[in-house]
Amino acid sequence: MGLYKYEIDFFTATILEWKFLLLNDKYKDLIVGSLRYLVEKQKIQLFAFAIMNNHMHLLWHVNLPFKREDVQRDFLKFTAQMIIMDLKITQPDLLNEYYVGSKDRKYQIWERNPLTVNIWDEGIIIQKIEYIHQNPVKAGLCTYADEYRYSSASFYSKGIDPFEMLTSCFM
Repeated sequence: MGLYKYEIDFFTATILEWKFLLLNDKYKDLIVGSLRYLVEKQKIQLFAFAIMNNHMHLLWHVNLPFKREDVQRDFLKFTAQMIIMDLKITQPDLLNEYYVGSKDRKYQIWERNPLTVNIWDEGIIIQKIEYIHQNPVKAGLCTYADEYRYSSASFYSKGIDPFEMLTSCFM
């Protein structure tokens, strides 16, 4: 099993104050759609993910000539804007919980400064994939990792990619 030929990043983004905004599968689907878009536009290669109720973990590679910081920023900005637009219509009271009134934004969905860790070591990549896939199990969202819909676990355990956007990080 050889390591994928490009550097891989472990990326974690958290909803503001760890609120459970992503309980609504509609927002998880929005995130999946945004990831699929990035894959289709060849901006990223997505190797593993889990979208939890208040955060998400990704194992991905940002393709050249795109810059990691730009892709991350645009991805979080777009998903935040779409969630805010939906909340304005469907749950304005809930939207008020995300009011920050800062100079650059009225509402904030994602915590600032998401975690990005560059990984080159195959052992660490395997460890991160396991961590990502066990996150829903530890949170009590499923009994077995590959049962959780918003995860890449079934891709690694059964070769099933229902979202059609994953690439194995091993050649």
